[in-house]
Amino acid sequence: MEVKITNENFESLKNGEQPLVVDFWATWCGPCRMIAPIVEELAKEYDGKITVGKCDVEECDDIAAEFGIRNIPTILFFKGGQVVDKTVGAVSKAKLEEKFQALL
Repeated sequence: MEVKITNENFESLKNGEQPLVVDFWATWCGPCRMIAPIVEELAKEYDGKITVGKCDVEECDDIAAEFGIRNIPTILFFKGGQVVDKTVGAVSKAKLEEKFQALL
């Protein structure tokens, strides 16, 4: 299940016990809509192992700026509160799944 990332919950999710995957997106972004079903599917498959969050760059521009998000979709992979990997643009499910596996 995906979690909505907000300015209020981001730090606790980032520093939580589970690895965190954050999908930076916007409602007007076509490629974001293309990968949304893939991210949602992976969130269900990895439920209980990895926290998956969606961060609307227009609602949380502070978080996007903190990590230098210039292009969307950008997906950041956090482990131990640190960014350990990232993808930019629409990528395949296989590529994302590979990165999810690397977090475990």
